[in-house]
Amino acid sequence: MNIINMCEIIHDELGPLKVMRLHWAKAGLEAIVVVDNIALGPAMGGVRVSPSVGLVEVQRLARTMTLKNSIAGLSHGGAKAGIIHAPGAGDKRQYFKIFAALIKNLAEYIPGPDMGSDEECMAWIYEETGRAVGLPERMGGLPLDRLGATGYGLTECAEVACPYAGLKLAGARIAIHGFGSVGKAAARFMLEKGAVLVAAADIGGAVYHPEGLDLAELLKIKQKTGSIVGFECPGTSCMKPEDIFSVPCDILIPAATADVINRDNVYGIKARLVLQGANLPVTKEAEGVLAKRGILSVPDFIANAGGVIMAAMEYAKKSRQEAFKAISEKIRENTRRIIEKAGSEGKLPWEAGAELAKRRVTEAMENGQP
Repeated sequence: MNIINMCEIIHDELGPLKVMRLHWAKAGLEAIVVVDNIALGPAMGGVRVSPSVGLVEVQRLARTMTLKNSIAGLSHGGAKAGIIHAPGAGDKRQYFKIFAALIKNLAEYIPGPDMGSDEECMAWIYEETGRAVGLPERMGGLPLDRLGATGYGLTECAEVACPYAGLKLAGARIAIHGFGSVGKAAARFMLEKGAVLVAAADIGGAVYHPEGLDLAELLKIKQKTGSIVGFECPGTSCMKPEDIFSVPCDILIPAATADVINRDNVYGIKARLVLQGANLPVTKEAEGVLAKRGILSVPDFIANAGGVIMAAMEYAKKSRQEAFKAISEKIRENTRRIIEKAGSEGKLPWEAGAELAKRRVTEAMENGQP
């Protein structure tokens, strides 16, 4: 195990509680685990697989999970792990088994799926450690990606947030940056409510049609080629993934990676509502600009909490129906709370939400929890 440069770790009153860097030379495995806070219960958070994931990113994501789990009323703290590895390279099962062995005694951390990992990865971790969420159904799990938990939650959030942005979800034009598991599920659930998908982007490129894209055909192309760039339809424009931030739309959903909405593109956004489908997709500077431009931005720890809420329901041995009910109730209530609190107190929505989330954690800490 390597020693982390302590100067890279940012501490405050909430955490982090533990920071670990894992190293297994024989397999070439490098990983980082940050347990941010466990005052509300064992920390839950995903395992991200990326060749570029680093300590700063994992620590930021772990804090987001602390806020997300807190404001959702879950009995869990926040954590995150990052395996520094290309998702498609090498023996995936082997490096997940090694990762699991290295965290076996880290009882404060319950892993879940994230970018680059899925329910099978969680099964491998569970076989080694006896703890993981987002497991396959054969193991009694609620497969978060297949059920579309995060996308469902984004849709529930959208229904509540739309009136505050002067919109109706039915007929709203949607643009999704990050057409992966979250983006695809969000599109499916929102189109069921009458929304229109006008633009989508993945790592290969983006497509835009002002009158709407055919979701079924888009999904076929994605499944066949791994990207949406082969989608063809009269009137469709092809562009770079980053160009999607300037397309005409009503609702913009950044559902890929962190900091994609920033000082370089925030002034070109034409949406009236931003729903943060990814974690940390909007920089703090851009959040302020969005507010000044009259664009409502619902923070990640509110809008995309569907996945972790379902994970917590799975951990508590609840049913699929109970999980979806909890997602709807918690996200709807929290969306309403933070938008109204932000409006009445003159704060940004993320500031209003973070204040509520931190209050619950600090109260637990004051009552003697670590």
